[in-house]
Formats: sequence, C-alpha cells, structure tokens
Amino acid sequence: MELLVPLAVLAVLIAFLVASSIRIVPQARRYNIERFGRYQRTLQPGLNLIIPLVDRVNTRLDVREHVYSSDPKPVITEDNLVVAIDTVLYYQITDPRAAAYEVTNYLQAIDQLTVTTLRNLIGSMDLESTLTSRETINVRLREVLDEATGKWGIRVNRVEIKAIDPPRSIQEAMEKQMRAERDKRAVILQAEGQRQALILTAEGTRNKLILEAEGRQQAKVLDADGEARALERVFQAVHANDADPQVLAYKYLEMLPRLAEHGNGYFVIPGELSEAMRTVTSAFTGDRGSERGDVDAPAEPQVEAPQVRPHTLGA
Repeated sequence: MELLVPLAVLAVLIAFLVASSIRIVPQARRYNIERFGRYQRTLQPGLNLIIPLVDRVNTRLDVREHVYSSDPKPVITEDNLVVAIDTVLYYQITDPRAAAYEVTNYLQAIDQLTVTTLRNLIGSMDLESTLTSRETINVRLREVLDEATGKWGIRVNRVEIKAIDPPRSIQEAMEKQMRAERDKRAVILQAEGQRQALILTAEGTRNKLILEAEGRQQAKVLDADGEARALERVFQAVHANDADPQVLAYKYLEMLPRLAEHGNGYFVIPGELSEAMRTVTSAFTGDRGSERGDVDAPAEPQVEAPQVRPHTLGA
C-alpha cells in the first residue's frame, strides 16, 4: 500500500506532463508559443508538442479572411460640409508573429488608419465628387491600408465605403433637386409623346387626303373613259346606220334636258336651238305634205330664225 501511493502520484504527474506537452491546433488557426517569455515558434494546424512548464501559448489567431465594419466617422469635404462615412474592411492575417508582436491592437490601428486616410482623401474633394467617386476612394484607401498593414502581418484584400451620409439640409436639397429632375424628364417625355402623336395624326390625315384625291381622280378618269367610249359608240352607230336629220334632231331634243342635271337648278339653252327647231319643223312638215299629196304646193318662203344667245332660265 505504501508503494501504490507514490506510484499513483507519479502516474498522475506523468499524465499531466504528457497532456501539457500536447497541443492540438484546429484548421485555420495559429498559436504563438513563448519560451520563458520569448517568442519561440508558431504552431501549425494538427498535433504539436511543447515543453511543459517552459513553453506556453501566448496568442491564438484566426488566419481566415475577416470582415470589419467600422462606425460612421465624420469627415469634412473641400466645400466645408460634414459627411458621415461608414466603411467595411476585408482583411486576413498572413504573419501571426507580426500580428501579435508588431502592433498592440491591429483592429484599432486599422480603424484609425482608415479614418486618417479618408480625411486626407475626402478633404481634397467636394461633396459631388465624393458621392460619385466611391470606386476611386476604395482603390486609394486599399492601397494605403495594404502598404501600412503589411509590416503588421495583415493583408487588406478589399475596402468598401458602405454609406456616405451628408447633412440633413443637404439631403433635403438633393431630394428636391432629384424631384425637379424627374418632373422635368416627365414633362419632356410627355411633350415628346404629344409631338409624336401630332406627327402621326398629321401623316395619317395627309395619307387619307392623298388617297381620297387619288380615288376621285381615278373615278373621274373612269367616268371620262366611259363617256368617251359611249360617245365613240354612238358616233360609230350614227355613221354606220346613216341616220337622217329627223333622228338626229330628236336625239338632240332628248338630250337637252340632261344638260342641267349637273347644274344648280338652272336650265341651259344653247345657241343652236333655233337651228335644231327649224330642222325638226322642216322634217315633220315635209312628212305631212307628202302624206296629203301636196306635191305641187308652193313652197313657203323660208325665214331665217334669229339666233338665240345662250342664257339661263330658272328651273
């Protein structure tokens, strides 16, 4: 029994020393080891052995990419306007020893460096340039931070300006300007639409009038062709049948009333009416004389009828 107690104590001591000498580092982690207060080495992921009671883990660092969002910082522009700028930073620890021993608090150092760089950049730009040059500011800010944080064992992968908030009065003025611009564009678009509508209406009316005029022209041409063909056939029929003066005089009187169809209620009497009447009278008088057999009747003296000038009578 007396031997078992020391053995048990020794076994416990050995187990403690073995457990103290084993360090298991997770993936994407790095442990900085100090020996008697002096940096010794950095443990890599996996199983690592250290000297118990001599080596100790000083810092445990995550080497994955981190995202750090800073609080809005007031910055004065070139035109003396105070804007609040909120940034987001993407960084990664590349040297665990430098991140632990070259700077006290690397996040605070990066934040202060970001504010200083922003004030230098924005101080040389007016508000309008600041609002429209975010990409330029991001690139310049990343270059400055990456150069400064390299000796701290940190690489800045990307810097983004998350928000730029001008003063409330400036925001209201900008909103009014934007509303005025939208109203202006709306008026311009409405006027352009009305102009296009008027142009289309005018073109439609012009095409309609052209088509109607062409239709009337074709109708008149067809009417004229029809009348010309009708007159040609009548002329050919008259000459082919050798019509006598009585038939011609009768057709003349038959067509006379139709001369007023296209007028405005007026009857037109041509100057050749007396000649036509004389022809008709002589024609029918000659017929009746031949029927009575008055061959030897003395011929009446022919009196030339006076020419009737063209005039119009009320219908």
